[in-house]
This record gives sequence, C-alpha cells and structure tokens, in this order.
Amino acid sequence: MANIDAIDLNLLRLFDAVYRTRNVSRAAEELGLSQPATSQALTRLRLLLRDPLFERVAGGVRPTARSERLAHSVQAGLALLEAGLKEDESFDPATTDAELRLHLSDIGEGRFLPPLMTTFREIAPNLRITSRAWPPEAISEALDNGQLHFALGFLPTVSDSAQAEMLTDRYQIFVRAGHPVTRQAVDGALSADAIARLDFVSVRSHAQTQRILEMLHLDPRIRLVVSSFTALPPIIRATDLAVLMPRQIGLGLEPVSAFALLEPALPQRDFSVALHWSRRHAQNAMLRWARGIILGLFRDTQRLEPTGSADG
Repeated sequence: MANIDAIDLNLLRLFDAVYRTRNVSRAAEELGLSQPATSQALTRLRLLLRDPLFERVAGGVRPTARSERLAHSVQAGLALLEAGLKEDESFDPATTDAELRLHLSDIGEGRFLPPLMTTFREIAPNLRITSRAWPPEAISEALDNGQLHFALGFLPTVSDSAQAEMLTDRYQIFVRAGHPVTRQAVDGALSADAIARLDFVSVRSHAQTQRILEMLHLDPRIRLVVSSFTALPPIIRATDLAVLMPRQIGLGLEPVSAFALLEPALPQRDFSVALHWSRRHAQNAMLRWARGIILGLFRDTQRLEPTGSADG
C-alpha cells in the first residue's frame, strides 16, 4: 500500500494529465515538462502504487483498472484543492460577463435553450452562452481541458465525466394527422407489421434514431435524410413520411393538431438525458452556480443524486 507521504502533488497532476489526454507526450506538453522528466515521474508513480497505471496502445496509452478507480479520487481531490486556493475569488451572477460553453444537439438547443436563456437573462444578464454540437468522442476531453463546460443530452458514450440524470424520454413515431397508418393503430399503439410498411425521414444529426431503424431493419425504408429536426414539421405535414423522434420534442411540433403520435414497440425506446461535467473543474464557482441552475430547471424531482455526487 502506497503511503501518501511519499506522493507529491506534481505526481498526481501528472497522473491526471496522462489520464485525460491518454497520451504521455501531450501530458508533458500540457504541464510544461520534458519527455524524459515526464517518463521518469510516471515510472516513480508506478513504483509507488505498484501498478503500471497505463498500457501502451496505438496512438497513446490506456488506463488500467486501478488507474480508472484512482482517477475519480485524484480529479475530485485536485478540484477541491484548487477551489480552496481560490476561495477568496468571488462570483457574482449579476455582474459576470463570462462565457458558458455548452454541448447541445439541434433538438437539445430547442428543448433547453429557451428556458435557460429566460432564467439567465433575469439573474445573469451579461452572461454569454455559446452552444455547439461536439462529436461524442471529443466531449470528455473538451470538458476536461475547459473548451466545454457542460454537455446536455443522451450521451451513452461519454463515460469519463461526472453526470446527473435530468429527465427521461422515449422515442415515438410521428406522422401527419389523417395519415392512413393512424387507422391501423389500436389506442395509439402500432404493430411491427404496420411500422414495416411506413416510409421514413431520418435526421443525420441524431444517430440514435438511425441506429434504431437499422436494428429494426427499416433502413431500406428511409426515403429522405435531412440535417436537423427543424426541417421536419413542413415535411411531415406535406407527405406520408414518418419520423422517429423523442416524444418531448415531438410534442413541441406546431400546430400540434397537424400531427399524430404513435406508440411503437421499439428496442431501446426509453432513454435518459443527463448533464455532464468534468470532475477537474467541479469546484469552479461559476460552474457550480450554473450547474445548480441547469439542474434546478430540468431535473425531474424524483431523480436521485447524480453519479459521483453533485460536486463532482
């Protein structure tokens, strides 16, 4: 068992940098160290902890099981230490002109930005919000290096972050009111045979809906692919195309009377929308404040405590 007296803070900072970047050279560059000094320090830490910590893979390194367990404690500890050193730094929402950077898909922007902007306009009128959709594989690193503050959405591949489940939703099929398939639905439920005869429009920016259609072997029934959900309402109203989309987004289609909502038997129909953030920056005053606002606005009241606790 390693003695904490034998481990200095710089070794923990090095461990955190290698864990986040998955690359020893990039970690050295981030910390302003030479490659030999970085390798020597990592060897020292491996000997102290009696674990290789990282294994070489193509393009970098991969954490060991011990390293994965250790990372959460190290990141939380560094965040607490940084917060303690900066405890005299105050954050005032009423006067801040800081930028808050969010990952949101196009449907996420429509769902979350209106109430967010209304609230922030009231309590932090000079706060600037930047929203963009990051590639899923880049989100964890962007959260850790500060390029991104929060990621909101159904992000099953983002696993290295702290997170809090906000709400649950389900995929349903939307068609125009009066579509012939509505006469085949029983209390809104649609049979597999009826689904198989539908023609679909698919949204390129929402890969999960395409995956579900592929799992049902319905991808040959995709007649149109569009770039975002915002193009859907006039297309659905004017054609017999069907779209698979989250229920909460579909309920916002206008006018609501122009659309019919159908309940299909689907694999992976239910999903959770979560707020993701980096444990490394969990104690930052502005981000703690913003996290509380976001969870207060959107989190289901019955939800349990977030994974890893709300403080990261």
